[in-house]
Amino acid sequence: MAKKMPASPIRIPTVSSDIEWDYCFLESQQMKIPAQQPTEESCPTNGSEGSEDGTKAKEKATDCMSLPWEKLAQSQEKTARLIKEKMNTQANKELIRCVILSQITFGKEHWKCAQALASLAYGYLTLRGLPAQAKKHAESAKSTLLTWKRKTASDKERKGILEALVMLYYTLGMAWLLQNHGRKAYLNLQKAERNMEELKELHKGGVCGLQISEKDLTIALGRASLAIQRLNLALVYFEKAINSIIAAKGARTSDLVPLYTEVAQIEQLRRNHHQAIQYLQQAYSICVSLFTEVSPQTAEASALLAKAYAMSGEAQHIDVAEIYFIKSISAYQTTLGPENCETLMTIGEFYKWLIHNGEKEEAHRLLKASLKSRIISYGNYSEKVAETFYNMGRICFAKGDFRQAIQLLRKCLMIQILLYGSEHSKSRDTKNILTLVQRASNSSSRWKREGRRDSKCKVTEA
Repeated sequence: MAKKMPASPIRIPTVSSDIEWDYCFLESQQMKIPAQQPTEESCPTNGSEGSEDGTKAKEKATDCMSLPWEKLAQSQEKTARLIKEKMNTQANKELIRCVILSQITFGKEHWKCAQALASLAYGYLTLRGLPAQAKKHAESAKSTLLTWKRKTASDKERKGILEALVMLYYTLGMAWLLQNHGRKAYLNLQKAERNMEELKELHKGGVCGLQISEKDLTIALGRASLAIQRLNLALVYFEKAINSIIAAKGARTSDLVPLYTEVAQIEQLRRNHHQAIQYLQQAYSICVSLFTEVSPQTAEASALLAKAYAMSGEAQHIDVAEIYFIKSISAYQTTLGPENCETLMTIGEFYKWLIHNGEKEEAHRLLKASLKSRIISYGNYSEKVAETFYNMGRICFAKGDFRQAIQLLRKCLMIQILLYGSEHSKSRDTKNILTLVQRASNSSSRWKREGRRDSKCKVTEA
């Protein structure tokens, strides 16, 4: 039920090579040559200054003559601007340049160079959604930062190192979490929490302006605790984050919606269904007030609420669950369209619930109405369409409509053979059910024929 961090699937590259890193490193090597030995080509003559080419050449020459720390400051400013403009790929490349310029300015073993690497790792995680690359650069920075932390005496330097360590361990924790390693995620996030506490002591109780806030870290620890099934601990972290957000932004902020849904998930795992429903009602109420009743956000909240009522298993919740399923599907169809995957997924959830409650006619009607949308969205010969034919065929079989069931199951089998082959488990399963339906159909036809023959004999005898 809880949403995953990134909205789109994460591609996890190998860490053996980093093309962007290599490209930017080569570029930085080329940058150093004219900075030390400016040539006539890089510094234009007075005669060319009036032309456009001359102006560009002059600007390039000025840039080439900049000192490395000046270039670093410019690159840091540019990174902040690109992040603000949501130009994530360009911002990530600029973070690579910051690392290289930090190496030139301070040396590879300096804590500020490790700080730049930690920022790059965080960039790979948050800007690009690449946890493998994030871990690679975070690990590169770790030993340097820990060495400097032990030997530094300056409070200002210690503050910078602690901030970098918080970012580094947070990045490692979230990267492991994205790769479904809950234990490693939790251990690294605990280290981030300890460094955050040290930072607060240094600041005499409070910290602000950090790239990783206490709220971010608390939510991350809640998610990691949930991943390792420490439900009570996860609940403590999430409640702490919720109270922090309410104190800062009030009780009607959209920031609370994902937290309420995650807390509801924990309560469902603890079988506290009434408590889960209360949290999801709060999330739904916020969505309605901020985004209106017909919006993708409210549609998602409605679907979660419908499933929560359905999971409770209580008779008085059956009608309420159906109302919220219908609200969700209607809102998704209006805002995202009938072919959208969220719409179709919610229809699938509603269908299963209807079958569970014995409402086969309504389930069949729902699947039949969504068939065209599934074909448009997934294609004629797709797994989803085969699944729809299969489910409709099963319903028809249960209702005793053997002729329709055979037609639907044959269509399903044809698609499955095309997709998986005739020996795949799904194809074999459909073949077995089709055989059962055909036998039932033949038996039914035979009984009908014998029944008609018996009735004719009785009439003749009479």
